[in-house]
Amino acid sequence: MTESQAPRIHRPPIVVHGVQQNDPPFRLVEIAGELAGKAHSVLDVIEIAREVGLDDVDLDDPDVVRWVGGDKFTWTSFWPPNRPHREHRG
Repeated sequence: MTESQAPRIHRPPIVVHGVQQNDPPFRLVEIAGELAGKAHSVLDVIEIAREVGLDDVDLDDPDVVRWVGGDKFTWTSFWPPNRPHREHRG
């Protein structure tokens, strides 16, 4: 198989990873395969992109941004760690 016949795997330049438990929660942002920063909101993702020279980023374009573990509206975890268990007394 020649290189022109090989399937191409496209990786968007921006990858926003899943929510990390912290106070406040955050998501790690990679740009071009390098860790670029922590984001606490979509505004942080835009600011991180601008800092490396990417202006006017379309956060809805899957060719530009890959959202891992949720979408641009996911900024908290559904299952907090160390959730206290309630005892039932009968």
